[in-house]
Amino acid sequence: MFALPRAFAASLFLTALAALAALPASNTFADGPKDNIATQVRPVPPPGNDIPAEDLADIKKGLAELQQLINDIGKHELLPDVLVYEKAVRWAIDYKEIYDGKGAKPATNVKKALAAGLERAKAMKEGKTPWTTQTGGVLRAYKSKIDGSVQPYWLIVPKEYDFAANTKHRLDFWWHGRYENTVEAGFIANSPGSGGGIIPAPGVLVLHPFGRFSNANKFAGEIDTFECLEHAKKHYRIDESRLVARGFSMGGAACWQYGAHYPTLWAACAPGAGFSETPEFLKVFQNEKLEPTWYEKKLWHMYNASDTALNFFNLPTVAYSGEIDSQKQAADVMAREFKKVGLELKHIIGPKTGHSYEKGAKEEVNKLIDAVVEKGKPAVPKEIKFTTYTLRYNQCAWLSVLRLEKHWSEATVSGTYKDGKVELKATGASVLRLTLPTEPKNGVVINGERAEALWRNSGEGVTASFEKAEGKKWGIPGSTLYVPKKPGLQGPIDDAFMDSFVMVKPSGRPMNAKTAEWAEKEMKHAADHWRKQFRGDAPMKADTEIKEADIANSNLILWGDPMSNAVLAKIADKLPIKWTSKGITIGKDTYEAGTHVPVLIYPNPLNPSKYVVINSGFTFREYDYLNNARQVSKLPDYAVIDTTTPPDARYPGKVVRAGFFGEKWELLENDGK
Repeated sequence: MFALPRAFAASLFLTALAALAALPASNTFADGPKDNIATQVRPVPPPGNDIPAEDLADIKKGLAELQQLINDIGKHELLPDVLVYEKAVRWAIDYKEIYDGKGAKPATNVKKALAAGLERAKAMKEGKTPWTTQTGGVLRAYKSKIDGSVQPYWLIVPKEYDFAANTKHRLDFWWHGRYENTVEAGFIANSPGSGGGIIPAPGVLVLHPFGRFSNANKFAGEIDTFECLEHAKKHYRIDESRLVARGFSMGGAACWQYGAHYPTLWAACAPGAGFSETPEFLKVFQNEKLEPTWYEKKLWHMYNASDTALNFFNLPTVAYSGEIDSQKQAADVMAREFKKVGLELKHIIGPKTGHSYEKGAKEEVNKLIDAVVEKGKPAVPKEIKFTTYTLRYNQCAWLSVLRLEKHWSEATVSGTYKDGKVELKATGASVLRLTLPTEPKNGVVINGERAEALWRNSGEGVTASFEKAEGKKWGIPGSTLYVPKKPGLQGPIDDAFMDSFVMVKPSGRPMNAKTAEWAEKEMKHAADHWRKQFRGDAPMKADTEIKEADIANSNLILWGDPMSNAVLAKIADKLPIKWTSKGITIGKDTYEAGTHVPVLIYPNPLNPSKYVVINSGFTFREYDYLNNARQVSKLPDYAVIDTTTPPDARYPGKVVRAGFFGEKWELLENDGK
């Protein structure tokens, strides 16, 4: 796999590379023992620079002009390409996020972003969009389905790109490294250059996602890549058989997780440095003493690429590390896990090199990847091997896993498709779907037995599903009278924030003033930190403002209690956790209502194809922002919070109980341990 050099080092170990070389490297911070003290957490992003009143006045004047131009333009398909500049300047001022390198003039990046935004807006008002046919570095933007925010990305359009031709081009994703002080203005004011450190073959498009800041491309940062891809496909001719995953440092970590999660999306994968899992990396790199709960250990499976190393059977991968780089640990761990499943990792090592690319090694990585990508990936692989712990990641070429026997336990499917026959071996999965060009004339065999199938035409060929019955024989699925855990509806709490969501404020009188105060503060915390870490305004409505369209299209994040929140009142009796003024009841246990609050995720009883979340934003907090490997789910499907313990940088209060719902969204004994 390739590596994406990191634009700015946010740490002593994560020294600056050339990924986004033009961006300022000041105001970065060091990982290390000081960042292991949860009671002394520094803010991320950090406090910005003060600027002279005269400069601020000029920026505000220019911003007002830009906003007026946007109003004059009105509706336009490409308006996000202008709105992204307005957002960058406005947020820099409103939230004091102005960062410039040592010796730079005040607010250099903000001024550059403002000037570029004004130029685009004036052109668009005149009916012109010249950037859409430019080569070189082009800043583009899209409106996210998650929160309606505009998000930027850079696309490097090669000089060979002919806008009039029908030729499709290879596209390399280049995920940036960790930088704590490069928010929108810094990102959009400076083109990252042609390839971010490794120059691809001629004619290659290179897409640099912002990734919603510095979250290691997880959660909404993960979805950002796919929203960038969908946007780019509308405006550029992309060869989807030649997509390449590349990154360095934090971007290398992104490569590992994208390769493990979506192994047959890419033609090749090239991670450099970074991290590939959470527990070992934090011990080695951060020197952190880990004391995870049982459910946190299970949730590590979501982003531990080491747990799903088998998936790289399907993906040509070339890893790179500097010989004396502490982050060589990532590829070493993956090489070890590759061997356990019968694979061998191609690992290029730069001699006597730290956290950067060595020239000769860089050339070798490039040569190996280009040779693989030139062939393109097979449209229908003859053999696949796939493993998963969650239905959030459920696809490998012509196979989809639709249900698991038990979430967060390993499910593995391997098999072949040749000579008109599909043969599979499956463990841990209970429903599978195959999508093939034509119906296999010699049938489907699962675990040594022929499986009956009902094939239907689809847009991609034919498809059939198979369910493991009580007698463990695979066949045509029966009817389902319950809402199962299924792809996109499987939890944990953080999953609700990977798709469209609306936070719903209570407007009624609460059960208890103390718990209502806790809920109000946590709602504000969730919205504030969504902006800081995922760079969007969290959609917010009062409970009385929720319409049928909100219920149909969005996950509802309900704050308050069944008395104060009208939407929660409608569904309270349909949730597996009961909450009244007398207490919170989970199975046989009841917790005092005046001092405890439940948080949970569950299929919305008003629309079971969407979630409701009760009293929670994303579940990692300020302490976890200090190292990207910490940015993983901290709570499972449900929890009970003792609100007499104040929220801190790690938890929303004292977690007195937490657990996972079963595959039918039912309560389980021992909370699903």
